Amino acid sequence: MIHPLACVHPSAVIAESAEVGPFAYIEANVVIGERTVVMANASVMSGARIGDDCQIFPSAVVGAIPQDLKFQGEETLAIIGNHTVIRECATVHRGTASKGKTVVGNHCLIMAYSHVAHDCLLHDHIIMSNATQLAGEVVVDDYAILGGGSLVHQFTHVGAHSMTQGGTKVNKDIPPYVIAAREPISYCGINSVGLSRRGFSREQVAAIQDTYRLIYMSGLNVSQALQQINETLPQSPERDAIVNFIANSPRGVIRGTM
Repeated sequence: MIHPLACVHPSAVIAESAEVGPFAYIEANVVIGERTVVMANASVMSGARIGDDCQIFPSAVVGAIPQDLKFQGEETLAIIGNHTVIRECATVHRGTASKGKTVVGNHCLIMAYSHVAHDCLLHDHIIMSNATQLAGEVVVDDYAILGGGSLVHQFTHVGAHSMTQGGTKVNKDIPPYVIAAREPISYCGINSVGLSRRGFSREQVAAIQDTYRLIYMSGLNVSQALQQINETLPQSPERDAIVNFIANSPRGVIRGTM
């Protein structure tokens, strides 16, 4: 199902059930999975590995070389998981020698004009709203939502189930389950609506709220707050995820609301 006006390298590996639209450009060293649709004028370049049931919209580019001056032409990958949608004019660059690959997981939505730079790692069920820009080696955990026009600094870590306000400049790590907004970026409560939609119980949400009260509203510094959490709050997967994220954040996490 390759349109006769598409430009496809003969060595590209394209599943029989995939579709390639007119004027699409597909280079060598590309793999495209079952039922994936590459629409008109999209470009899939060397090193791209696209999973099953994906949609690559017109003028999107997957697998271009990174915008990193240290890149020396090494063989690297841009990996797209299953059921992921990459909308118009979005770009996903391949990795550098640093990590060797850029990865976008399963069931992600990369909206129009967004950019995923070299060596980023996006887990599953992530939404990048229009014109969101990720610099190199950013990590985004499951179910995170980045509002339109967000700018994410290199090496930043965005936690699971978090939500970032559109237009936010992200220069610190965003811990899991929170809403991040304002300028400079700050903690603005937990993402209770998103957590409820994803099946978190009231008890789980309450445990998350109790944990963040100690971190952001107790007047304690971060080390003191983490110690207090470990000593006073019952252990739970949510509590431990927050503590481990903050304790292992080399950049430091976003500050509390003033």
